[in-house]
Amino acid sequence: MATASRLFSLTRLRAQFIKEMLSLLRDPRSRLIVFVPPLLQLLVFAFAATLEVRNVDIAVRDQDSGRGSHELLLRLDSAQFIHRVRRVDNRAELRALLDGGQVIAALDIPPDFSRKLVAGQPAPVQVLLDGRRSNAGQIALGYLSAIVADMGAETGTAAIASPVAVRHWFNPNLVYRWFIVPGLTGILALFSALLITALSIARERELGTFDQLLVSPTSTLEIILSKSLPALAVGTLLGLLMVVAATTLFMIPFTGSFLLLLFGLVLFILAVVGIGLMISAFSQTQQQAILGAFAIGVPAVLMSGFATPVENMPLFLQWLAQAIPLTHFLIIIEGSFLKSMPPSDILASLWPLALIAAITLTLATVSIRGRLQ
Repeated sequence: MATASRLFSLTRLRAQFIKEMLSLLRDPRSRLIVFVPPLLQLLVFAFAATLEVRNVDIAVRDQDSGRGSHELLLRLDSAQFIHRVRRVDNRAELRALLDGGQVIAALDIPPDFSRKLVAGQPAPVQVLLDGRRSNAGQIALGYLSAIVADMGAETGTAAIASPVAVRHWFNPNLVYRWFIVPGLTGILALFSALLITALSIARERELGTFDQLLVSPTSTLEIILSKSLPALAVGTLLGLLMVVAATTLFMIPFTGSFLLLLFGLVLFILAVVGIGLMISAFSQTQQQAILGAFAIGVPAVLMSGFATPVENMPLFLQWLAQAIPLTHFLIIIEGSFLKSMPPSDILASLWPLALIAAITLTLATVSIRGRLQ
């Protein structure tokens, strides 16, 4: 029992935890990095980070000037995503606007457009897209196709009417903020916990107090726990604050289990804490720790499936993405908000998080123990 008490003491652990929290709260740099950016980024990115196409200019060359082309131009003028419809008289002007990046798309209406509509024949319209903005161009093409399909459906022209009735589950009005804000919650919680733990030991080395820690009666286990618990507490608190902001400020419906989401958030933060401790163990300064956190955090976000589906990646990267905690937490938090994901599906993402947390914390313990000896 005496040996066990030397290896672990709740009194020493409590003192270390208080010291870490005070160091985090009193350090202006740590407060600025950890607390301010996540809340500001949630507010800014919720409105700025979007794949929707708005306020774009469209060029139109109308060679028909008939009833059908006039109706199409009226619909383009009233489309919410179009800022201005720029009418041109010849092909050279159309090309000049596209080459200069002044329009994202251009429509070339043929001379027989209205005649073919009246005759019930296929009435194609050529659409030219700016390939330099390929993603936005494809989205704009989808919008334009919907306008043409609606026009055909209302005029009774089967040639251009869409035979498919589309209904969007879980997000019927396609509010992009309903998708982006839950994902941002996981991303910002990731960076917060990663930075707190990455700065912990590096701060001790930079301030010259790490050597004092080595000669103190504190055991290696207590050092690791004292560095982990503040990040776990702050990361979980920030994650919960962003969940509350999503439901109250952005009015995103929460349909899942809060307890399962909380459990998933704790496991997610624990997995990130292990990664942050490994970064901190090998960093000599806080600048190195910050660079290391972003060097790992940014690729993790890109490969997590937040912006692009994991299934679109090469097979090797798909396997690598399964080792990223954010990949599994995004499934949990997005499913909890909109989908009312059943507990069995959430548990299918919880056990990989628990496994990753166990591995990262074990590797962090080995890394820190090696640096202490």
